[in-house]
Amino acid sequence: MRWFDAPDYWLSRLVFQRGLAALYLIAFVVAANQFRALLGSHGLQPIPRFLRRATMRQAPSLFHLHYTDRFFGISAWSGAALAAATVAGLADVVPLWTSMLIWAALWGLYLSIVNVGQTWYGFGWESLLLETGFLAIFLGNSRVAPPVLVLWALRWLLFRVEFGAGLIKMRGDPCWRDLTCLRYHHETQPMPGPFSWYFHRLPDRLHRIEVAANHFAQLVAPVLLFTPQPVASIAAGVMIVTQLWLIASGNFAWLNWLTIVIAVSALDGSLVTHRHHFHATPTWYQAVVFAAAAVIVVRSYRPARNLLSSRQIMNYSFDPFHLVNTYGAFGTISRHRDEVIIEGTADATLTPDTTWLPYEFKGKPGDPRRRPRQFAPYHLRLDWLMWFIPLSPRYAGSWFTALLTKLLEGDRDVLKLLRGNPFPDTPPRFVRAVLYRYRFTTWPERRATGAWWQRTLVGEFAPAVCLRSAGRVS
Repeated sequence: MRWFDAPDYWLSRLVFQRGLAALYLIAFVVAANQFRALLGSHGLQPIPRFLRRATMRQAPSLFHLHYTDRFFGISAWSGAALAAATVAGLADVVPLWTSMLIWAALWGLYLSIVNVGQTWYGFGWESLLLETGFLAIFLGNSRVAPPVLVLWALRWLLFRVEFGAGLIKMRGDPCWRDLTCLRYHHETQPMPGPFSWYFHRLPDRLHRIEVAANHFAQLVAPVLLFTPQPVASIAAGVMIVTQLWLIASGNFAWLNWLTIVIAVSALDGSLVTHRHHFHATPTWYQAVVFAAAAVIVVRSYRPARNLLSSRQIMNYSFDPFHLVNTYGAFGTISRHRDEVIIEGTADATLTPDTTWLPYEFKGKPGDPRRRPRQFAPYHLRLDWLMWFIPLSPRYAGSWFTALLTKLLEGDRDVLKLLRGNPFPDTPPRFVRAVLYRYRFTTWPERRATGAWWQRTLVGEFAPAVCLRSAGRVS
Protein backbone atom coordinates (compact mmCIF):
# COMPACT_ATOMS: atom_id res chain seq x y z
CA MET A 1 0.00 0.00 0.00
CA ARG A 2 1.74 3.12 -1.24
CA TRP A 3 -0.36 5.44 0.88
CA PHE A 4 0.91 3.60 3.98
CA ASP A 5 4.49 4.78 3.46
CA ALA A 6 5.98 8.28 3.64
CA PRO A 7 9.55 7.85 2.29
CA ASP A 8 10.13 11.62 2.11
CA TYR A 9 10.11 11.74 5.91
CA TRP A 10 13.11 9.44 6.40
CA LEU A 11 15.36 12.28 7.58
CA SER A 12 12.68 13.69 9.89
CA ARG A 13 12.28 10.23 11.40
CA LEU A 14 16.04 9.86 11.82
CA VAL A 15 16.37 13.16 13.70
CA PHE A 16 13.23 12.43 15.72
CA GLN A 17 14.42 8.99 16.82
CA ARG A 18 17.95 10.07 17.72
CA GLY A 19 16.62 13.09 19.60
CA LEU A 20 14.07 11.00 21.48
CA ALA A 21 16.73 8.43 22.40
CA ALA A 22 18.93 11.25 23.75
CA LEU A 23 16.08 12.47 25.95
CA TYR A 24 15.44 8.92 27.16
CA LEU A 25 19.13 8.79 28.07
CA ILE A 26 18.84 11.96 30.14
CA ALA A 27 15.65 10.74 31.83
CA PHE A 28 17.23 7.43 32.85
CA VAL A 29 20.38 9.16 34.14
CA VAL A 30 18.21 11.54 36.21
CA ALA A 31 16.38 8.54 37.65
CA ALA A 32 19.60 6.70 38.46
CA ASN A 33 21.20 9.73 40.11
CA GLN A 34 18.23 10.80 42.25
CA PHE A 35 16.14 7.76 43.12
CA ARG A 36 17.91 6.71 46.34
CA ALA A 37 17.22 10.00 48.06
CA LEU A 38 13.71 10.48 46.69
CA LEU A 39 12.31 6.98 46.22
CA GLY A 40 14.75 4.41 47.58
CA SER A 41 14.03 2.06 50.46
CA HIS A 42 15.10 4.82 52.86
CA GLY A 43 14.11 7.75 50.64
CA LEU A 44 11.61 10.55 51.15
CA GLN A 45 8.80 8.48 49.57
CA PRO A 46 9.99 4.86 49.59
CA ILE A 47 8.95 2.72 46.65
CA PRO A 48 8.44 -0.42 48.83
CA ARG A 49 5.85 1.43 50.90
CA PHE A 50 4.08 2.58 47.74
CA LEU A 51 4.06 -0.94 46.27
CA ARG A 52 2.28 -2.26 49.34
CA ARG A 53 -0.78 -0.13 48.58
CA ALA A 54 -0.71 0.02 44.75
CA THR A 55 -1.59 -2.90 42.50
CA MET A 56 -0.06 -3.85 39.18
CA ARG A 57 -3.29 -2.83 37.49
CA GLN A 58 -3.22 0.61 39.09
CA ALA A 59 0.47 1.22 38.42
CA PRO A 60 1.99 -1.23 35.91
CA SER A 61 5.68 -1.63 36.74
CA LEU A 62 8.27 -4.38 36.73
CA PHE A 63 9.04 -3.36 40.32
CA HIS A 64 5.87 -5.11 41.43
CA LEU A 65 7.70 -8.33 40.56
CA HIS A 66 10.87 -7.43 42.45
CA TYR A 67 12.24 -4.36 44.15
CA THR A 68 15.52 -3.51 45.79
CA ASP A 69 17.47 -0.28 45.45
CA ARG A 70 20.14 -2.23 43.61
CA PHE A 71 17.60 -3.61 41.12
CA PHE A 72 16.18 -0.13 40.51
CA GLY A 73 19.68 1.19 39.86
CA ILE A 74 20.41 -1.65 37.44
CA SER A 75 17.13 -0.97 35.62
CA ALA A 76 17.79 2.77 35.32
CA TRP A 77 21.37 2.36 34.13
CA SER A 78 20.32 -0.40 31.73
CA GLY A 79 17.78 2.01 30.25
CA ALA A 80 20.48 4.66 29.96
CA ALA A 81 22.84 2.22 28.21
CA LEU A 82 20.13 1.09 25.78
CA ALA A 83 19.20 4.71 25.05
CA ALA A 84 22.85 5.60 24.42
CA ALA A 85 23.17 2.68 22.00
CA THR A 86 20.02 3.90 20.22
CA VAL A 87 21.47 7.40 19.93
CA ALA A 88 24.49 5.75 18.29
CA GLY A 89 22.22 4.04 15.74
CA LEU A 90 21.66 0.55 17.15
CA ALA A 91 17.98 0.48 16.20
CA ASP A 92 18.82 1.16 12.54
CA VAL A 93 21.28 -1.72 12.06
CA VAL A 94 19.10 -4.50 13.45
CA PRO A 95 16.03 -6.17 11.93
CA LEU A 96 12.78 -4.24 12.10
CA TRP A 97 11.25 -6.44 14.81
CA THR A 98 14.39 -6.05 16.94
CA SER A 99 14.26 -2.28 16.53
CA MET A 100 10.66 -2.30 17.75
CA LEU A 101 11.65 -4.38 20.77
CA ILE A 102 14.40 -1.87 21.60
CA TRP A 103 11.93 1.01 21.60
CA ALA A 104 9.42 -1.09 23.54
CA ALA A 105 12.07 -1.88 26.17
CA LEU A 106 12.88 1.83 26.60
CA TRP A 107 9.19 2.63 26.98
CA GLY A 108 8.54 -0.26 29.39
CA LEU A 109 11.53 0.54 31.60
CA TYR A 110 10.63 4.20 31.88
CA LEU A 111 6.94 3.42 32.43
CA SER A 112 8.00 1.20 35.33
CA ILE A 113 9.90 4.10 36.88
CA VAL A 114 7.17 6.71 36.35
CA ASN A 115 4.46 4.50 37.81
CA VAL A 116 6.29 4.15 41.12
CA GLY A 117 7.65 7.71 41.08
CA GLN A 118 4.76 9.22 43.05
CA THR A 119 5.08 12.98 43.68
CA TRP A 120 8.50 13.17 42.06
CA TYR A 121 7.18 11.95 38.69
CA GLY A 122 3.96 13.93 38.57
CA PHE A 123 5.16 16.29 35.84
CA GLY A 124 3.50 16.53 32.43
CA TRP A 125 6.70 15.81 30.56
CA GLU A 126 6.85 12.32 32.06
CA SER A 127 3.59 11.40 30.31
CA LEU A 128 4.76 13.24 27.19
CA LEU A 129 7.96 11.20 27.05
CA LEU A 130 6.02 7.98 27.50
CA GLU A 131 3.39 8.81 24.90
CA THR A 132 6.07 9.83 22.40
CA GLY A 133 8.09 6.74 23.23
CA PHE A 134 5.07 4.51 22.65
CA LEU A 135 4.57 5.96 19.16
CA ALA A 136 8.28 5.53 18.42
CA ILE A 137 7.86 1.76 18.78
CA PHE A 138 5.82 1.73 15.55
CA LEU A 139 7.79 4.27 13.52
CA GLY A 140 10.13 1.68 12.01
CA ASN A 141 13.83 1.89 11.26
CA SER A 142 16.06 2.48 8.24
CA ARG A 143 14.83 -0.70 6.56
CA VAL A 144 11.28 0.54 5.97
CA ALA A 145 9.71 3.85 5.04
CA PRO A 146 8.09 5.82 7.88
CA PRO A 147 4.40 4.88 8.21
CA VAL A 148 1.95 7.69 7.52
CA LEU A 149 -0.37 6.69 10.37
CA VAL A 150 2.35 7.08 13.01
CA LEU A 151 3.45 10.43 11.56
CA TRP A 152 -0.13 11.66 11.83
CA ALA A 153 -0.33 10.33 15.39
CA LEU A 154 2.75 12.41 16.22
CA ARG A 155 1.09 15.51 14.75
CA TRP A 156 -2.01 14.80 16.82
CA LEU A 157 0.25 14.60 19.87
CA LEU A 158 1.99 17.87 18.98
CA PHE A 159 -1.41 19.50 18.43
CA ARG A 160 -2.59 18.47 21.90
CA VAL A 161 0.64 19.66 23.55
CA GLU A 162 0.52 23.12 21.97
CA PHE A 163 -3.20 23.71 21.54
CA GLY A 164 -3.91 22.40 25.02
CA ALA A 165 -1.37 24.82 26.47
CA GLY A 166 -2.88 27.68 24.46
CA LEU A 167 -6.44 26.95 25.55
CA ILE A 168 -5.54 26.57 29.22
CA LYS A 169 -4.01 30.05 29.08
CA MET A 170 -6.93 31.70 27.33
CA ARG A 171 -9.37 30.06 29.75
CA GLY A 172 -7.22 30.87 32.76
CA ASP A 173 -5.40 33.94 33.98
CA PRO A 174 -6.70 37.25 32.50
CA CYS A 175 -3.10 38.40 32.00
CA TRP A 176 -2.84 36.01 29.03
CA ARG A 177 -5.74 37.79 27.37
CA ASP A 178 -4.49 41.32 28.04
CA LEU A 179 -0.92 40.30 27.06
CA THR A 180 0.67 41.17 30.43
CA CYS A 181 1.65 37.73 31.83
CA LEU A 182 5.30 38.05 30.91
CA ARG A 183 5.65 41.05 33.18
CA TYR A 184 5.80 38.36 35.88
CA HIS A 185 6.50 34.94 34.39
CA HIS A 186 10.24 35.21 33.75
CA GLU A 187 10.70 36.17 37.41
CA THR A 188 8.21 33.75 38.99
CA GLN A 189 8.69 30.63 36.81
CA PRO A 190 9.72 27.47 38.68
CA MET A 191 13.42 27.59 37.89
CA PRO A 192 14.84 30.67 36.13
CA GLY A 193 17.83 30.23 33.84
CA PRO A 194 20.96 32.32 33.29
CA PHE A 195 19.16 34.69 30.89
CA SER A 196 15.83 34.96 32.75
CA TRP A 197 16.89 38.18 34.46
CA TYR A 198 17.48 39.79 31.06
CA PHE A 199 14.18 38.49 29.69
CA HIS A 200 12.38 39.94 32.70
CA ARG A 201 13.98 43.32 32.12
CA LEU A 202 12.83 43.58 28.49
CA PRO A 203 10.56 46.57 27.74
CA ASP A 204 6.88 45.98 28.39
CA ARG A 205 6.11 46.32 24.68
CA LEU A 206 8.35 43.33 23.94
CA HIS A 207 6.66 41.34 26.72
CA ARG A 208 3.34 41.93 24.99
CA ILE A 209 4.82 40.79 21.69
CA GLU A 210 6.14 37.67 23.42
CA VAL A 211 2.64 36.80 24.67
CA ALA A 212 1.02 37.49 21.29
CA ALA A 213 3.62 35.33 19.53
CA ASN A 214 3.00 32.58 22.08
CA HIS A 215 -0.73 32.67 21.32
CA PHE A 216 -0.03 32.34 17.60
CA ALA A 217 2.35 29.41 18.17
CA GLN A 218 -0.10 27.60 20.45
CA LEU A 219 -3.50 28.43 18.98
CA VAL A 220 -2.95 28.98 15.25
CA ALA A 221 0.13 27.01 14.24
CA PRO A 222 -1.16 23.67 15.67
CA VAL A 223 -4.22 23.81 13.40
CA LEU A 224 -1.94 24.29 10.40
CA LEU A 225 -0.19 21.00 11.15
CA PHE A 226 -3.07 19.26 9.39
CA THR A 227 -2.77 21.30 6.17
CA PRO A 228 -0.71 20.27 3.11
CA GLN A 229 3.01 20.86 2.89
CA PRO A 230 4.88 23.15 3.04
CA VAL A 231 2.39 24.92 5.37
CA ALA A 232 2.57 22.10 7.93
CA SER A 233 6.36 22.34 7.99
CA ILE A 234 6.19 26.10 8.47
CA ALA A 235 3.79 25.61 11.39
CA ALA A 236 6.14 23.06 12.95
CA GLY A 237 9.03 25.48 12.42
CA VAL A 238 7.13 28.22 14.27
CA MET A 239 6.69 25.87 17.22
CA ILE A 240 10.36 24.91 17.17
CA VAL A 241 11.43 28.57 17.27
CA THR A 242 9.00 29.24 20.13
CA GLN A 243 10.38 26.29 22.09
CA LEU A 244 13.95 27.51 21.58
CA TRP A 245 12.86 30.87 23.00
CA LEU A 246 11.50 29.07 26.07
CA ILE A 247 14.73 27.09 26.42
CA ALA A 248 16.71 30.34 26.44
CA SER A 249 14.45 31.94 29.05
CA GLY A 250 14.10 29.19 31.66
CA ASN A 251 14.56 25.60 32.84
CA PHE A 252 11.68 23.25 32.02
CA ALA A 253 13.47 19.89 32.14
CA TRP A 254 13.10 18.14 28.77
CA LEU A 255 9.62 19.53 27.98
CA ASN A 256 10.78 22.03 25.37
CA TRP A 257 13.38 19.75 23.81
CA LEU A 258 10.87 16.92 23.54
CA THR A 259 8.33 19.24 21.91
CA ILE A 260 11.00 20.21 19.37
CA VAL A 261 11.76 16.55 18.69
CA ILE A 262 8.06 15.84 18.08
CA ALA A 263 7.77 18.90 15.82
CA VAL A 264 10.71 17.67 13.72
CA SER A 265 8.61 14.65 12.70
CA ALA A 266 6.25 17.04 10.87
CA LEU A 267 8.98 18.59 8.71
CA ASP A 268 8.75 17.60 5.06
CA GLY A 269 11.97 16.04 3.80
CA SER A 270 11.10 16.14 0.10
CA LEU A 271 13.47 19.06 -0.43
CA VAL A 272 16.39 16.89 0.63
CA THR A 273 18.17 15.79 -2.53
CA HIS A 274 19.30 12.43 -1.16
CA ARG A 275 16.67 9.72 -1.50
CA HIS A 276 16.72 6.79 0.87
CA HIS A 277 15.83 3.38 -0.55
CA PHE A 278 13.71 1.07 1.60
CA HIS A 279 12.74 -2.57 1.60
CA ALA A 280 9.13 -3.51 0.99
CA THR A 281 7.01 -2.94 4.09
CA PRO A 282 6.18 -6.32 5.69
CA THR A 283 2.51 -7.19 6.00
CA TRP A 284 2.87 -8.07 9.69
CA TYR A 285 4.34 -4.61 10.33
CA GLN A 286 1.42 -2.92 8.57
CA ALA A 287 -0.99 -4.91 10.72
CA VAL A 288 0.80 -3.89 13.92
CA VAL A 289 0.77 -0.23 12.91
CA PHE A 290 -2.94 -0.39 12.10
CA ALA A 291 -3.61 -1.92 15.53
CA ALA A 292 -1.57 0.78 17.28
CA ALA A 293 -3.37 3.51 15.32
CA ALA A 294 -6.72 2.04 16.35
CA VAL A 295 -5.67 2.17 20.00
CA ILE A 296 -4.67 5.83 19.62
CA VAL A 297 -7.99 6.71 18.00
CA VAL A 298 -10.03 5.03 20.74
CA ARG A 299 -7.90 6.50 23.52
CA SER A 300 -8.15 10.00 22.01
CA TYR A 301 -11.81 10.43 22.92
CA ARG A 302 -11.31 11.74 26.45
CA PRO A 303 -8.32 13.99 25.64
CA ALA A 304 -10.28 15.49 22.72
CA ARG A 305 -13.31 16.02 24.94
CA ASN A 306 -11.05 17.66 27.51
CA LEU A 307 -9.83 20.17 24.90
CA LEU A 308 -13.41 21.19 24.19
CA SER A 309 -14.43 21.39 27.84
CA SER A 310 -14.71 24.67 29.71
CA ARG A 311 -13.36 22.71 32.69
CA GLN A 312 -10.21 21.71 30.85
CA ILE A 313 -7.61 19.94 32.96
CA MET A 314 -3.91 19.87 32.13
CA ASN A 315 -1.11 17.34 32.43
CA TYR A 316 -3.29 14.34 33.11
CA SER A 317 -3.08 10.73 31.99
CA PHE A 318 -6.33 8.84 31.52
CA ASP A 319 -4.75 5.41 31.81
CA PRO A 320 -1.80 3.88 33.70
CA PHE A 321 0.10 3.28 30.45
CA HIS A 322 0.16 7.02 29.59
CA LEU A 323 -0.86 6.33 25.98
CA VAL A 324 -2.91 9.43 25.07
CA ASN A 325 -2.77 12.26 27.58
CA THR A 326 -3.78 15.89 28.13
CA TYR A 327 -1.22 18.65 28.37
CA GLY A 328 -0.95 22.32 29.26
CA ALA A 329 1.01 24.67 31.46
CA PHE A 330 0.80 27.98 33.31
CA GLY A 331 -2.92 28.59 33.14
CA THR A 332 -2.28 30.84 36.14
CA ILE A 333 0.75 33.08 36.58
CA SER A 334 2.11 34.01 40.01
CA ARG A 335 2.57 37.74 40.55
CA HIS A 336 5.33 37.30 43.11
CA ARG A 337 7.95 34.72 43.97
CA ASP A 338 8.24 33.16 47.43
CA GLU A 339 11.07 30.79 48.26
CA VAL A 340 11.39 28.37 51.16
CA ILE A 341 14.93 28.50 52.53
CA ILE A 342 16.01 25.64 54.77
CA GLU A 343 18.54 26.54 57.45
CA GLY A 344 20.45 24.63 60.08
CA THR A 345 22.46 25.39 63.20
CA ALA A 346 25.02 23.53 65.26
CA ASP A 347 23.97 25.32 68.44
CA ALA A 348 22.72 23.00 71.17
CA THR A 349 20.27 25.62 72.46
CA LEU A 350 18.26 28.08 70.42
CA THR A 351 18.54 31.74 71.33
CA PRO A 352 17.88 35.03 69.50
CA ASP A 353 21.62 35.05 68.70
CA THR A 354 21.68 31.59 67.11
CA THR A 355 23.58 31.48 63.83
CA TRP A 356 21.64 29.80 61.04
CA LEU A 357 23.35 28.55 57.89
CA PRO A 358 21.31 28.01 54.70
CA TYR A 359 21.24 24.89 52.56
CA GLU A 360 21.79 25.94 48.97
CA PHE A 361 20.02 24.03 46.20
CA LYS A 362 21.50 23.45 42.77
CA GLY A 363 18.85 25.19 40.73
CA LYS A 364 16.31 27.00 42.85
CA PRO A 365 17.12 30.56 44.04
CA GLY A 366 18.91 30.92 47.35
CA ASP A 367 21.90 33.25 47.68
CA PRO A 368 20.77 36.50 45.99
CA ARG A 369 24.23 36.94 44.48
CA ARG A 370 24.22 33.57 42.74
CA ARG A 371 23.21 33.75 39.11
CA PRO A 372 20.62 31.16 38.00
CA ARG A 373 22.15 28.35 36.00
CA GLN A 374 21.05 26.29 33.02
CA PHE A 375 20.16 22.71 33.93
CA ALA A 376 17.47 21.72 31.43
CA PRO A 377 17.03 19.22 29.88
CA TYR A 378 18.36 17.67 33.11
CA HIS A 379 15.58 17.61 35.69
CA LEU A 380 16.21 18.69 39.31
CA ARG A 381 13.14 17.09 40.86
CA LEU A 382 13.67 18.28 44.44
CA ASP A 383 14.26 21.87 43.34
CA TRP A 384 11.02 21.83 41.34
CA LEU A 385 8.98 20.52 44.26
CA MET A 386 10.48 23.20 46.49
CA TRP A 387 9.01 25.80 44.11
CA PHE A 388 5.53 24.37 44.52
CA ILE A 389 5.26 24.34 48.31
CA PRO A 390 5.01 28.13 48.87
CA LEU A 391 2.03 28.06 46.48
CA SER A 392 0.23 25.57 48.70
CA PRO A 393 1.44 23.57 51.72
CA ARG A 394 -0.34 20.48 50.33
CA TYR A 395 2.46 20.11 47.80
CA ALA A 396 4.86 19.40 50.67
CA GLY A 397 2.86 16.44 51.96
CA SER A 398 4.94 14.12 54.10
CA TRP A 399 8.11 14.40 52.06
CA PHE A 400 9.07 17.84 53.38
CA THR A 401 9.13 16.68 57.01
CA ALA A 402 11.11 13.66 55.86
CA LEU A 403 13.55 16.01 54.09
CA LEU A 404 14.19 17.96 57.31
CA THR A 405 14.77 14.69 59.15
CA LYS A 406 17.27 13.53 56.52
CA LEU A 407 19.20 16.79 56.89
CA LEU A 408 19.32 16.32 60.66
CA GLU A 409 20.71 12.83 60.05
CA GLY A 410 23.25 14.07 57.53
CA ASP A 411 21.87 11.66 54.92
CA ARG A 412 24.44 11.44 52.14
CA ASP A 413 21.98 10.61 49.37
CA VAL A 414 19.82 13.65 50.12
CA LEU A 415 22.84 15.91 50.49
CA LYS A 416 24.00 14.88 47.00
CA LEU A 417 20.90 16.57 45.61
CA LEU A 418 21.97 19.90 47.12
CA ARG A 419 24.59 22.37 45.94
CA GLY A 420 26.55 22.08 49.16
CA ASN A 421 26.48 21.02 52.78
CA PRO A 422 27.00 23.82 55.33
CA PHE A 423 27.70 21.13 57.98
CA PRO A 424 30.39 18.92 56.41
CA ASP A 425 31.71 17.48 59.67
CA THR A 426 28.66 16.95 61.91
CA PRO A 427 24.95 17.22 61.06
CA PRO A 428 23.13 20.24 62.49
CA ARG A 429 21.37 20.10 65.85
CA PHE A 430 18.34 21.96 64.54
CA VAL A 431 16.88 22.79 61.14
CA ARG A 432 14.09 25.16 60.20
CA ALA A 433 12.51 26.67 57.10
CA VAL A 434 11.86 30.36 56.52
CA LEU A 435 9.98 32.09 53.72
CA TYR A 436 11.45 34.91 51.65
CA ARG A 437 9.90 36.97 48.89
CA TYR A 438 12.27 37.25 45.94
CA ARG A 439 12.32 39.65 43.02
CA PHE A 440 14.87 40.28 40.32
CA THR A 441 17.05 43.29 40.99
CA THR A 442 16.80 46.36 38.78
CA TRP A 443 19.63 47.44 36.49
CA PRO A 444 20.92 50.04 39.04
CA GLU A 445 20.67 47.52 41.92
CA ARG A 446 22.62 44.89 40.03
CA ARG A 447 25.33 47.36 39.02
CA ALA A 448 25.64 48.52 42.63
CA THR A 449 25.52 45.16 44.41
CA GLY A 450 26.22 42.47 41.81
CA ALA A 451 23.13 40.62 43.08
CA TRP A 452 20.61 38.99 40.76
CA TRP A 453 17.88 38.89 43.39
CA GLN A 454 16.51 41.13 46.09
CA ARG A 455 14.74 39.30 48.90
CA THR A 456 12.62 40.20 51.91
CA LEU A 457 11.91 37.95 54.89
CA VAL A 458 8.23 37.01 55.05
CA GLY A 459 8.32 34.80 58.12
CA GLU A 460 8.62 31.28 59.41
CA PHE A 461 7.54 28.41 57.14
CA ALA A 462 8.44 25.45 59.36
CA PRO A 463 9.55 25.83 63.02
CA ALA A 464 12.92 24.63 64.23
CA VAL A 465 13.09 20.89 64.90
CA CYS A 466 15.79 18.62 66.24
CA LEU A 467 16.32 14.96 65.47
CA ARG A 468 14.47 13.62 68.48
CA SER A 469 11.46 15.80 67.74
CA ALA A 470 11.49 15.99 63.93
CA GLY A 471 7.99 16.83 62.76
CA ARG A 472 7.15 18.65 66.01
CA VAL A 473 7.95 22.15 67.20
CA SER A 474 11.08 22.11 69.41
